Amino acid sequence: MGIQIGCYVIGMIQTNCYYVWREGSDACIVFDPADMGLKLYEALEEKELSVQAIFLTHGHYDHIYGVEALRKASGARVYAPMAEKDVCLDPQLNCSRDFGRVCTVSADKWLADGETVTEAGITLRMLLTPGHTEGSSCYYIEEAGALISGDTLFEESVGRTDLPTGSMRDLVDSVKQKLYVLPDETGVYPGHGGFTTIGHEKTYNYFVH
Repeated sequence: MGIQIGCYVIGMIQTNCYYVWREGSDACIVFDPADMGLKLYEALEEKELSVQAIFLTHGHYDHIYGVEALRKASGARVYAPMAEKDVCLDPQLNCSRDFGRVCTVSADKWLADGETVTEAGITLRMLLTPGHTEGSSCYYIEEAGALISGDTLFEESVGRTDLPTGSMRDLVDSVKQKLYVLPDETGVYPGHGGFTTIGHEKTYNYFVH
């Protein structure tokens, strides 16, 4: 049965929170629960989907505010990049302190670059793509031809690099070396904004040329 990808746009900076499931199954995985974790849980329950795992692309406040409530409600395991551990655990680095709502998150499993995980019957591979933050990462679901790109790659743009641990040089290198080697038809599901493809970005994303 095919893999399906849905999205809720959540929070003060309109973060894309993706949920992914296999047709015929009630188990799903969630990427970057940006806020309102309990409401997100209830919305997925209404769709008869049970959250089995939560994956984080990076530790910025606008991607993690909903983690603890969703974890508590669902009992799901949380996965995050090992290289992003400091950002996840430091309110200064993840910028939550600046917005008056301090937040940290600890993963149940910290992932290494290239590590594969299977949850809810779906196998994905974490790609470490530093630049937006030191441990920013993407998740490649090869079977679905899909890349959850977080704030590394956007539609004809890239993530900002002026926040703690950011580097434009590293971000451009990450996109070229880790993402542009994927098939051109790979669908890109970014942390903000609209859907795109690797092929489209290789042609039209002037930030990376």
